[in-house]
Amino acid sequence: MAELVDAPDSKSGFFGSASSILALGTINTFHTRLIVAILTYNNSIQIDFNLPNLRSQQKERTRRAIIDAAIGQLSESKSFASLSLREVAREAGIAPTSFYRHFKDMEELGLTLVDESGLALRQLMRKARQRMLNKRSVIATSVKTFLEFTQANPNIFRILFHERSGTTQALRMAVTREIQYFVDELTEYIQNEGFGQASAHAQAEAMVAVIFNTGAESIASKPNQRKTLEERAIKQLRYIATGAAALKEKE
Repeated sequence: MAELVDAPDSKSGFFGSASSILALGTINTFHTRLIVAILTYNNSIQIDFNLPNLRSQQKERTRRAIIDAAIGQLSESKSFASLSLREVAREAGIAPTSFYRHFKDMEELGLTLVDESGLALRQLMRKARQRMLNKRSVIATSVKTFLEFTQANPNIFRILFHERSGTTQALRMAVTREIQYFVDELTEYIQNEGFGQASAHAQAEAMVAVIFNTGAESIASKPNQRKTLEERAIKQLRYIATGAAALKEKE
């Protein structure tokens, strides 16, 4: 039995011309006639080898649309827990049944949102460190950077703030984990300033509590109130840092 191994041919299609196929001899009578009939009718067969990649890209775009639809519907009065699958699907422009091709359920979508929010926080930390290279106040720079983030991305912050005490245990645990990453990074930074691990961790926890509470108040406040919140947070963080430094000297 002859083997069909023609190389691609721009004029006659991927499999070659009808005459080249016939010249191979009898492969399989039915299939040979079928291929010849197709080639004779269309003179070529075009195969799009990028099709799987295009499908993957489309799937990722739809997944992104679902995530953005969920984030976009959050507000001060509407937490993730109050969103319905149908609401998210409608906002994303898909049928509710299509949702399950991308997420097992709303909880899995919520966990994805928490992961993305945590990633945004870590990127925020790197941005703050970059600004600190300009020798500006570490505390003031951190507060300003964080509040800029919450104002530019209020719903990303809301998913962390609301679900920290939400009704879904899996989301509460995920938020706690992401906040702990934030605390751990800050602890490492404070240790590099000469503090022991226990002292650095205690300062980091207190500072993160202050900054998160300030962020929550900030996104719910009026523009003329935000400067006051910023100044208050800077003062509270300086109290923590000054107190820690004083205790260190006595030890």
